[in-house]
Amino acid sequence: MRLTKFTDFGLRALMRIASEPDQAHSTADIAKEFGISRNHLTKAVATLATAGVIETRRGVGGGAVLAHPAESLRLGDIVAVLERRSVMVECFAEDGGACIITPACRLKGILAGAKQSFLADLNRFSLADCALPPRKDHRLGDQR
Repeated sequence: MRLTKFTDFGLRALMRIASEPDQAHSTADIAKEFGISRNHLTKAVATLATAGVIETRRGVGGGAVLAHPAESLRLGDIVAVLERRSVMVECFAEDGGACIITPACRLKGILAGAKQSFLADLNRFSLADCALPPRKDHRLGDQR
C-alpha cells in the first residue's frame, strides 16, 4: 500500500511534534526542517486538528501540540484519518466510482480486508514508537 504525500507530511509533522511534546510547533518550522510544502503541510495539520489528534494555538508561541500523549495515539488510527480522502481503488469512492465490473467483482472485499489488516498492524504501534529525537538545533540530525 502506498500512502499519499498528504499522509506522509502529516506523519512527519506528528513525529516532530511528539519529539518535543511540551513545545508548540509551527507549520513553517516543520516544513522548513523537512523541505516540504508548507501549504500541503498546513492542510494535513488542519485535518489532524479536526480529528482531535493535535491542538493548534494562534499567536506568539503558537503552533501545534499533541491533544493526547503520544503513547495513546495509534498509528493505524492516524493513517486512517489522513487517508480518509484517498481511495485505494475506484469502487471505494463514496459514489462507488464508475467501474463496470463492480457487480461481479470479488476483489473489493479482498482489498477492504487487506486495508483493515494493514491499519490493525499499524495500530500495534503508537506515535511514541516513531517520534524523532528532540532537535537541539533547527536542522534534523544536528544534535550538538
